[in-house]
Amino acid sequence: MRALFYYKIDTKSYIMAAYSTTGIQKTSQLESNHQKTVQKETKREADGMRVSNPTKCVEILFDCFEEVNCSTNPSTGQNAEIQPSTVNYNKVFQSVEVAKPEENSSRDLRRNIKVHILKTLESCTHEVACPPNEQYFPLQPRYGPPLKEYPFALDPFQNESIVCVDNNQSVLVSAHTSAGKTVIAEYAVAKAFKNEQKIIYTTPIKALSNQKYREFSEQFEDVGLVTGDVTLNPEASCLIMTTEILRSMLYRGSEIMREVGWVIFDEIHYMRDSERGVVWEESIILLPHNVRFVFLSATIPNARQFAEWIAYLYKQPCHVVYTDYRPTPLQYYLFAAGANGIHMVVDDKGAFHEDNFSTAMATLQNANPRVKDKKRGRQGGNIKDPSQSGIFKVVKMIMERGFAPVIVFSFSKKDCELYAMQLTKMDFNTPAEKRCVQLVFDNAMDVLSDEDKKLPQVQNMLPLLLRGIGIHHGGLLPILKENIEILFGEGLIKALFATETFAMGLNMPARTVLFTGINKFDGNQRRLISSAEYIQMSGRAGRRGLDDQGIVILMVDEAISPASLRDLMKGSADPINSAFHLTYNMILNLMRIEEMNPEFMLKRSFYQFQYQSHFPSLQEDYQKKKDEFDAIEVKNLDLVTTYYGIRKELDLLSKDYKAFINKPEYLIPFMQPGRLVKIVHENVHYNWGLVVNFKKHFTAKSTIIDGRIISEPSTTIQLRVLLILPSGNGATLEVLPVESQDIIHLSEARVHCPDDIKPLPVRKALMRAVKEIERRFPEGPSILDPVESMGIKEPEFLIIIKKIKLLESKLFAHPLHNSNGMYADYNKYHKKMTLEVALHEAAEKIAASKILQKLDELKARKQVLKRLGYCSAKDVIQLKGRVACELSCGDELVITEVFFNGIFNRLTPQQATAFLSCFVCDERSKKNPKISEELSGPLRDLQESARLIAKASLESGLPIDEDEYVNQFKPHLMEVVLSWCNGASFAEICNTSEIFEGSIVRCMRRLEELLRQLVQASKTIGNVKMETKFTEAIKIMKRDIVFSSSLYL
Repeated sequence: MRALFYYKIDTKSYIMAAYSTTGIQKTSQLESNHQKTVQKETKREADGMRVSNPTKCVEILFDCFEEVNCSTNPSTGQNAEIQPSTVNYNKVFQSVEVAKPEENSSRDLRRNIKVHILKTLESCTHEVACPPNEQYFPLQPRYGPPLKEYPFALDPFQNESIVCVDNNQSVLVSAHTSAGKTVIAEYAVAKAFKNEQKIIYTTPIKALSNQKYREFSEQFEDVGLVTGDVTLNPEASCLIMTTEILRSMLYRGSEIMREVGWVIFDEIHYMRDSERGVVWEESIILLPHNVRFVFLSATIPNARQFAEWIAYLYKQPCHVVYTDYRPTPLQYYLFAAGANGIHMVVDDKGAFHEDNFSTAMATLQNANPRVKDKKRGRQGGNIKDPSQSGIFKVVKMIMERGFAPVIVFSFSKKDCELYAMQLTKMDFNTPAEKRCVQLVFDNAMDVLSDEDKKLPQVQNMLPLLLRGIGIHHGGLLPILKENIEILFGEGLIKALFATETFAMGLNMPARTVLFTGINKFDGNQRRLISSAEYIQMSGRAGRRGLDDQGIVILMVDEAISPASLRDLMKGSADPINSAFHLTYNMILNLMRIEEMNPEFMLKRSFYQFQYQSHFPSLQEDYQKKKDEFDAIEVKNLDLVTTYYGIRKELDLLSKDYKAFINKPEYLIPFMQPGRLVKIVHENVHYNWGLVVNFKKHFTAKSTIIDGRIISEPSTTIQLRVLLILPSGNGATLEVLPVESQDIIHLSEARVHCPDDIKPLPVRKALMRAVKEIERRFPEGPSILDPVESMGIKEPEFLIIIKKIKLLESKLFAHPLHNSNGMYADYNKYHKKMTLEVALHEAAEKIAASKILQKLDELKARKQVLKRLGYCSAKDVIQLKGRVACELSCGDELVITEVFFNGIFNRLTPQQATAFLSCFVCDERSKKNPKISEELSGPLRDLQESARLIAKASLESGLPIDEDEYVNQFKPHLMEVVLSWCNGASFAEICNTSEIFEGSIVRCMRRLEELLRQLVQASKTIGNVKMETKFTEAIKIMKRDIVFSSSLYL
């Protein structure tokens, strides 16, 4: 859906020039009529379009797009030369009914799409997406001094972005980490102040909000902070807040929004976050139409598409200023486990050095296996002698070469601490620096009580900090994390061991970034980090104005395949793909707002926009396949059709045959190390390989029967097979993890396989043995007989074998089978049948692209709300719904159910607080907690309410695993919170739990936020008793180190 005009701006004429706002309409002129305008537009968007015949609409759309010559550009995703394309949407909407035709309706936004692209400078591209039917006027120069001056020369992308702000137009700034995007945000604040407007600055996390508040307070006078935990100067002209706070203000209809002229979204690329990304979309969609935006993002390949969406939503131009220029270029190195040096694989010009990469991989394969410890701390080597560990060697080299400070990224809290402790023999600080560290640390800890100062985490951290070694992860106490950030910013920490959260927006660059590995657990599975995550973290290397180059070092072990590593280092940033999903809180809030509905949010979501934007490429793909299908002519059609049918039946039977062969009970007895197997993995056919070992995985396979999910135990087998894999310089011997279903042949042959096959000479000897078997048996080694050797004698399997033999006899007797001339006809027919299937799939995708996405889920969720009494049959919010509208820190339905079931009436404020911890606890203890009787009863009631909701969901057509849904409410902190609310010290409650101290604090702060929401919910329905109880609970729990103030405030 390209419902926008594009212009690429010539940056040459604007750089280092003077500009003015002559002719720019002031937003203040729009404010008086703003409310009426928003109501009218909201009504129009909520009514939307009703497609009477989606299939017919798709057929008409086939003829509406002209061909566009479009190729990819690394910076914008488009070619510098594209011919204008036009869509006649009058034809498109012949099959569309508009509920209430009005001028400037959403239908008009999609007419006459045109694309115009002009040439720009190399270091910076500047484009603008405009709404349809709106003439684009060039940016006007500013006369007089800029609204904010800087003591340094601005980069081209900064100048370009400031021009947009001067002209009162929205801009998306896409640039690398530490490139200087904050300059544009600061200029937008100055712009808002000059126009006497309010400006909101949103961040993804509270820590970043606190830091930005400190930075902006040093530059501007009227700055406020609203994070939920803290509210400072809420009437200020510049308000800094988390995106969740902005969303809450918009749903409440805050009066502040009437005065807002600009909104800055920092780290907008976090909109793709699977859990929280939807909050960004909700906020952007709900903002008033007179607001202008500054979006700050890391480099994203689909920046233009995002700008299109903004122009579509707000009927205003949205600029894209993109640069992939790094002020400080980076050099990338590999350190192979067991090696004594590093290898540069990407230089500061971005060139990939294949020879150095291969050398590093060869070093890894030939390394002494004793240094490749697969236990936790594998980069540690011999933990008994830390000076021989990989971490010790690399950090020592970094310090000797003057590459400090270094950020060492690990993807585990325990790994961060383990690696830091291996450097205790090192000391990076001078006596003067140690005195500074001691002074800063003592001043920060002065806010704590004497008892809290004696906490093990506080006591154990200081010796490391004095040596110039720091740790930063989510398990640390917030006051310690902030203290470490300040010390690192002042250059008093030379080696900082951190998890990836340290790369989230915090302005803390270093000379060097070191990765201890590239595998992480993302909450669902253990996986390789993505290229975008790698780019974000490595972008912390190189301090502008201080370093000529930044250094990035990646420590690798044999568990990483060369192909995966190469893809990671050569990869590009991930696009912003919508993570939009429906929540009950969203649906209820939209029902509550007059002249708005949930369909309004669906229709305007980036998810829907992206889905519909695929239409031109889908149509082009369909037409290409159709032309190819029509061009194929097959002779001897009758013979070819019967032959094809036989082959098709054989293919289906062979899959059934293979399914029996690969059953664990038959396969496992033949999975001895050294067994020859032939596999097909990810559509690649490999030669014979050797089984190294295998593992059994037990899972539960879920199926829905009569509206209920039935779980059945299932066993899968994962093998590790030694294979010859192609590489840049020929071939390498690699151990490839494959699934049992990848096996296509299981040989009778075996070779002796040693326990340790890591040394390269051992691998070569094994593959020579395989080659010798292949030489002796040119037609291939003998295959295990499934009946005689493997003992598969199930009647169903024997029937399959009979059918296969019968079909094979028909196949061999068919005239086409031995006819070389006619076989070409079969290949044509086979290709035509494949294309026919592809055509059906393409047509289905085209039809789906024009349908409102997630509409079925919305209907199902509404049905759940009606069943449980949250809204009426006519979508009118009931009492339960009004409570759920206020809850966003936990499962709104379960909390509301226990609220109305009277559970809180039976609990004291202390017990109620402990009970509510189940909704905010995201940490799991290794030991199952012992729950006292006073809490076990309410916990059972919670689980019963959750099962009631799961049942209502299944009956309404929502797929849900009841046990998984119930088990998400974790009781691991119930007793901890109860003890805290009964007056126990923080040291005492930490001794009763294995959970990190910082994680306990984070959960308690989220719990306090949930209690505040329950206070508001109680007030909304006039329940004074509950309002008083939850207010008392807040007073009881808010004390000491758990709620100590931020050092930035």
